[in-house]
Amino acid sequence: MVGRAGSRQEWLDQIRMAEDLGYSTLFISDHFSDKLAPLPALAMAAEHTSLNIGTLVLANDFRHPAVVAKEAATVDLLSGGRLELGIGTGWDEADYAASGIRKDPPRVQVDRFEEAVVVLKETWADGPVDFDGDHYRVHHAGLPKPGPGRPTLLIGGGGRRMLGIAARHADIVGVSAGQITNREELRDRLARSGELIDAKIERVRQVAGERFARLELNVLVFGTEVGDRRRGAEKLAEAYRTEPEAILASPHFLAGTPEEIAADLVERRRRWGFNYPVIQQQSLRDFAPVVELLAGS
Repeated sequence: MVGRAGSRQEWLDQIRMAEDLGYSTLFISDHFSDKLAPLPALAMAAEHTSLNIGTLVLANDFRHPAVVAKEAATVDLLSGGRLELGIGTGWDEADYAASGIRKDPPRVQVDRFEEAVVVLKETWADGPVDFDGDHYRVHHAGLPKPGPGRPTLLIGGGGRRMLGIAARHADIVGVSAGQITNREELRDRLARSGELIDAKIERVRQVAGERFARLELNVLVFGTEVGDRRRGAEKLAEAYRTEPEAILASPHFLAGTPEEIAADLVERRRRWGFNYPVIQQQSLRDFAPVVELLAGS
């Protein structure tokens, strides 16, 4: 997870560092913050790396899906099919306040989001797109088409309906902390997420059916401490106002030596199926020994 850069050279340095350290994908999130705008930055990144590029995740509320479909197809085409387009509804009240975009009730957000997913997939498919829904009406040739196949579709969410949509439509399911509206709720749910994940994964499994075996399960790691396991867990627990045991049980955190963290990731893959952890920008160098240990496993 990258995206903060004050110059062209700083951005290029980040891209090259991630590739040199053995990571597989560059992700950028979507907030009204100091991060670069995702798709333009990723398009540039694709010119300077062989890594996959992706959004984690674009907020559907901030963009019309007809625009997203065209821009994503363009980036995917020009990158040779390396785009992993992550999308969600949008959640952080601070983004809505900063942009002046209205935040609708969750039910409306999810209704609109489900239609947006259909618009994306129909636009990327062969032939024109003809879609009439309650929120979107899209009728055009659906050009340009993306690279080979279509962009890999990542859907991130934690609520029951969002997980169901992801199970039906996504290639990668990003399992998040649940229905949240601000950073304080996020902090609380992350600290308690270990006890909630079993039910979330089971929801995806039930809805996906035979598709489940083909899905990748993605999880964003919010805090990483490489070194002494106990001290690292205590540091993260203090920051998230919880107990070290809760930190160690949550898939959103990692603490320990490279060998201990690698073992944790293998166990989480066995228990929950998580095979796609995403590491924050500030931890990329410290986490590199773990990447090396797990490469090819």
